[in-house]
Amino acid sequence: MNASEVLPTQFNVAEHFVDRNVAEGRGASTAFLYADRTLTYADVQDLVNRAGNALLELGVGLEDRVLMICLDAPEFVGTFWGAIKIGAVPIPVNTLMRSADYLYFLNDSRAKVAVVSGPLLAEAAPALAEARYLEHVLIAGGPAGRFMSWEDRLFRASAQLAAAPTSRDEPAFWLYSSGSTGSPKGVVHLHHDMYVCAETYAKQVLGLRATDRVLSAAKLFFAYGLGNAGYFPMAVGAQSVLYPLRPQPESMFEQIARYRPTLFFGVPTLYAAMLAVKEAERRFDTSSLRLCVSAGEALPDELYARWRERFGVELIDGIGTTEILHIFLSNRPGAARPGSSGLPVPGYEAIVVDDEGRPVPPGEIGNLRVKGDSIMAYYWNKHEKTKETLFGPWIQTGDKYFQDKDGYFWFCGRADDMLKVGGIWVSPVEVEATLVRHAAVLEAAVVGKEDTDRLVKPKAFVVLKEPWKAGDALAGELKAFVKDKIAPYKYPRWIEFVGELPKTATGKIQRFKLRA
Repeated sequence: MNASEVLPTQFNVAEHFVDRNVAEGRGASTAFLYADRTLTYADVQDLVNRAGNALLELGVGLEDRVLMICLDAPEFVGTFWGAIKIGAVPIPVNTLMRSADYLYFLNDSRAKVAVVSGPLLAEAAPALAEARYLEHVLIAGGPAGRFMSWEDRLFRASAQLAAAPTSRDEPAFWLYSSGSTGSPKGVVHLHHDMYVCAETYAKQVLGLRATDRVLSAAKLFFAYGLGNAGYFPMAVGAQSVLYPLRPQPESMFEQIARYRPTLFFGVPTLYAAMLAVKEAERRFDTSSLRLCVSAGEALPDELYARWRERFGVELIDGIGTTEILHIFLSNRPGAARPGSSGLPVPGYEAIVVDDEGRPVPPGEIGNLRVKGDSIMAYYWNKHEKTKETLFGPWIQTGDKYFQDKDGYFWFCGRADDMLKVGGIWVSPVEVEATLVRHAAVLEAAVVGKEDTDRLVKPKAFVVLKEPWKAGDALAGELKAFVKDKIAPYKYPRWIEFVGELPKTATGKIQRFKLRA
């Protein structure tokens, strides 16, 4: 679908997802369940309007950026939609990052305001103190200290707010996407992009309806989670469960039993961990589920079969990217081909091409290109990278695929060295650079290795300055060192000490030899 054919030129996406639900009579209907709180659609509109007015009072205007270091909680919902409604640009970022990452996001985006969930303040505080362009900080759900209280500013703000007269084709929000080398890229999305994803994947593949209740293990700061638990249910007047804590296997079963969602969204690593929970099918009531969804990394066919056999509910796999915003290839309920990424979502086209951009025949591996109207406008301040990625209306995802004779797409790996670990991108270069900061390490190389569930995790090959010190104790020390320096999910699950690393004549590490 093309947004220009169905949406007016003047379009503010907050009006569509927030105000429309109240205008159509769903004001008293439940929108979000959070801990022991229930937010109706009227409550959401009130929250959004107050947040928008609070930002206006701080001097936030059209196109100003608002960085969000927010848990899946009311402050995320209010800030995200409130900023969009006034024509500003919210930027939700990964809440698992370190202070240095937050400083990069703040300076790269030139955010004027940051909204931070209280439990994340300790990690974020050094970055907030150093950020060059930051003028105001709002702390939600905890002591504000020397900063301003998000709740106090909202309490003082008006609950009436007219939407800014934005265009369907102007920036609405950013998300940051990691790369194999260099710094994260600001992915710029437009006002019509969320509308497109909701009208295609949410409605036509998932069959989402007002009677549904969704629970997503993937957080709102992910493109995947933002759709799952954010704007998808709002598109149809359904309900969403907000869960701010880390999604552990037992806790996800507890949430399913407590809130009785009809749809559950996870990633293969989590499904594997949930399958390892003993007697889960007897201990937890999962009968409310009509469908489970997997994305973030390829779902092995045996995980699909084991989940369906144990819990009696289908698990459909698909692939999406931050740049395309949500899932564009997906299996269909009742017509899944286990192990594949499925077929193009209605409204999207996908082709497999060679390195010169020519379509390859079925069965031949090539580069995946996708066409659809939710594709990013560009990478912020990364012109060359944008040109390398966008080909007119098409985007090259960086994934290697082949298409079978029936049209199904099958994932074959990455064109670069990036790893998907638990559904989150990990750059081997970043992990290597962290390892060599340890006093004992001379060189390091990181590749992906499959675990017993055929899911990829980082493995490090390490050359020591003093090789005789190799052993389990040092391996454990190196893992802890990485966890402490960068986001903990990036640490190498295995460390193998080697005498030297395979390299090209110019000194470049040959990771393909280590993978073999």
